[in-house]
Amino acid sequence: MDSASSSSRLTSFTRNGLTFDVTDAGPLDGDIVVLLHGFPQKATSWAGVSAQLAGHGYRTVAVDQRGYSPGARPRGRRAYRLSELTGDVVALIDRLDVGPVHLIGHDWGANVGWSVAAHHPERVRTWTAVSVPHPAAFSRALRSADQARRSWYMGFFQIPLVPELAIGRTRWGGSVLLARSGMEAAARERFRREIVQGGALPGALGWYRALPFVSPTPRVRVPTTFVWSSGDSAVSRRAAELCAGYVTGPYRFVELAGTHWIPDQQPTAVVDAFLDGVTRSR
Repeated sequence: MDSASSSSRLTSFTRNGLTFDVTDAGPLDGDIVVLLHGFPQKATSWAGVSAQLAGHGYRTVAVDQRGYSPGARPRGRRAYRLSELTGDVVALIDRLDVGPVHLIGHDWGANVGWSVAAHHPERVRTWTAVSVPHPAAFSRALRSADQARRSWYMGFFQIPLVPELAIGRTRWGGSVLLARSGMEAAARERFRREIVQGGALPGALGWYRALPFVSPTPRVRVPTTFVWSSGDSAVSRRAAELCAGYVTGPYRFVELAGTHWIPDQQPTAVVDAFLDGVTRSR
């Protein structure tokens, strides 16, 4: 497919020899919303959000990001630097060739989305971050014992091979820990099928292993909505509340009850927050 348009679906795109899978849904002539998944999930985690956005007339483009798409699994942790992940999303937006898009990201997808919105504001109409605040807010919160305790796994993921073995080959390393975080059974089964059995786990862990190479993310000036749940096991209230200090444009904080897995469990809340953000940006 040479171009994305109102008469054709985008199923994949390429950047620097890597091929990324895309799920393109909703009315072809609708305003485009690019959806960025987090760890350890793929574009399928947006199914509920995408279906509801289609009902509101939006076209959604959900990408299986670097390490997750079978054709985009480079070796070496430097290949998973935030600058590369950001470049992949910019390439997707440019491939769509429709001007600025609405952007929604969850978990690691939110981290990437913050970077896209900060470094490439001309490509983003509105930005909706789900669960994870601006990277600088998260870094500040890490100085607290509460956030450091919640983020223990980030250090564990730096160890070569051991996380792959623990997560991929033991019940404790995968399903039990995800269940404790509030992930429901259907999503945990999807994780085993798509991430572990699908061979995406090493690339997914590469995002964490590239953290030593991260450069600062500037403040964001595009219209921004941040959605966080009070029962999030990975992100503290302090991290969530610090987020406002890193947005210079219109900003709204939406607090929900529930777990970290908001797109799966509360798609209506995500869509409502997004639609409100669009209305406020006009």
